[in-house]
Order: sequence, then structure tokens, then C-alpha cells
Amino acid sequence: MERSWSASYAVAGVDIEAGYEGVKLMKKHVERTYIPGVVSDIGGFGGLFAPDLSGMKEPVFVSGTDGVGTKQRIAQLMGRHDTVGIDCVAMCVNDIICCGARPLFFLDYIAIGKNIPEKVAQLVAGVAEGCVRAGCALIGGETAEHPGTMAPDDYDLAGFSVGVVDKEKILDKNAVRPGDVIIALPSSGIHSNGYSLVRKVFNVEHVDLGRDVPELGMSLGEALLIPTSIYVKPVLRAFAEAEIHGISHITGGGFYENIPRSVPQGLCAKIEKASVRTLPVFDLIACAGNIPERDMFNTFNMGVGMSLIVSADTADAAVSVLKEEGVGAYGIGEIVAGEERICLC
Repeated sequence: MERSWSASYAVAGVDIEAGYEGVKLMKKHVERTYIPGVVSDIGGFGGLFAPDLSGMKEPVFVSGTDGVGTKQRIAQLMGRHDTVGIDCVAMCVNDIICCGARPLFFLDYIAIGKNIPEKVAQLVAGVAEGCVRAGCALIGGETAEHPGTMAPDDYDLAGFSVGVVDKEKILDKNAVRPGDVIIALPSSGIHSNGYSLVRKVFNVEHVDLGRDVPELGMSLGEALLIPTSIYVKPVLRAFAEAEIHGISHITGGGFYENIPRSVPQGLCAKIEKASVRTLPVFDLIACAGNIPERDMFNTFNMGVGMSLIVSADTADAAVSVLKEEGVGAYGIGEIVAGEERICLC
């Protein structure tokens, strides 16, 4: 079959051949993610997946979609494109697990000013690594070249994931009770939220991101690019060992916006602020930007990427299994009666 090519389209700024080369380079990364259920190879019009629903009484599909946000500007400035794909996956699958669902597959979308196959392959390599960490398959995606509307070096990365959960096992915040323990799952860093403020505070367009920062033990750019933690596998194990009543993915809006989403009316998540193991990068942000503590907790994860609300009698079991999975979980508070939904004291 004659290979598709358009000289007129190339003059307009779209290189079809670069798209073919990108698919060729990314294929080995995509294949790393394949799990039972994958039906199709990349390159088709749709990604096919046949889920194993055996043992489920009433399967419910759960979807989540998100992007990397302005964190990807740091990647562009650093010339490093192999980690933001992990963030993209994390932002979707970490949301899905909050329902009690297991992610099955993921699809990505890359809008880019100029299609450089090696750069696209790096972006997809990050997505693939995120999928491996989450135990889901990368079954498709799209790369769109946008000459004239995006600068050649710019790109925007987004995606979505689909998972499944038995209806009777969907987490319901109405199961939350006074006395339940709130467990923190540590974050790896800033994750993928609040970067508009981060970029402003550090004036990233005009500083040396490669400079070492002693408080961080690495360069500023490296600290800002640390990928978002993916909590899927540890939390799935915790479900088997503990009675989990609620999960919050601490993203944009920080503690004040996200934790109350798992707390019913009439109850309050009482957080012991002193128990939160705040990472040095957040102290640096607060100091450099003169940002009030209240705003920090209402913007960033402050070192807690996810919180679990667990029955008091199974909290120790939850912490134990999470630690076995490499997550240094610890208690940060409890559920009490109250109308505030969250209290940091």
C-alpha cells in the first residue's frame, strides 16, 4: 500500500512522516503495559480491551480524566520529557481508586507544536511507566501537531483511564463513622497541582532550574519534576486487609477541598496539623512566596498525596500492609462529630 504523505500539509507545518516515526518509537514502551484483556495493538481507530469480570456480581465501570497542567512547562524548560507522563496517569488512576475501583486501561492525548518523534516517544515512555506502576494497560492515544497555534517546543499532555469495581464494593462516604482513623499516604513532592503558583514563586522562566538547592538535596528543577506517586497497588492491597470507608486524592485545593469530599454531613475530619510530615519543598515555597499556612494547605498536598479513612480496629492493619508495599503510611487524625467537615488544629 502506498504510504500516506501530503506535500501541502507539510508546507502548512504538519509532518505526517514524523507521526509514523513517533508511533514506531513508542511501540516498545506501550507493549510494556500490556496485561490480560488487551485485544488491540496501537495504530487502530480504537483501543480494545476485554475485561475479566468473573467473580463480580454487578460490575461498574469508573472513569477518570486529567492532564499534567503547567508542570509540563518545567519539563519543557528542563528539556526532560520522560516523567510528566507518569503524572498524567497518576492524576487519573489515583482518582479512580478513590471509588474502590481497579484501573484497567489508559489512553493519552498529546497536542504538540512540532512533532519531534523522539520527544513524543519520551512522553509516551512516561505514560507507559505510569501504567506499569498502576497495573493498567496503555491501549491507545493520539498525537496532534498544532503548528501556528502552539510554539514548536510546546505540548499539552492529557489522558483518561477506565477501571472497574463491584457495585457492592463502591466506597460510600456514608459509611464513615466517628472514631474512624485518618491515615496519610506520603507524597513524593508537589505532584501535579499548584504549579501556576510554584512557577510564579520561583520565577521559573528566569532562573537556573539546574542549580542545586541544599534544602532539597537536588536541583530546583529536579525537585519540581518529581513524578506524582501512584497509589493503586498499595491501596488495592489495603482493601483486602482493612475496612476502608473513604479515600481522598489530595490534588488541587489541598486538604481543605479534597478531604471533605469523603466526609458526610454532620461529621468532621479532625487533622492534627503537627502530625503532617511536610516536605522541605513546601517550606521553601511558603518562604519564597511569603504564603500563609492556610493558603499552603488549601493549595498543595503538603506531603500527603492521599488520605484513607479507616475503621479504628483495622487502622493498624492498613498501615502495616501499606508499609509492606513501600508506602510509609501514618495517622494524621480522626473523624469526629461536627459540621465543619474538616478542621486542622
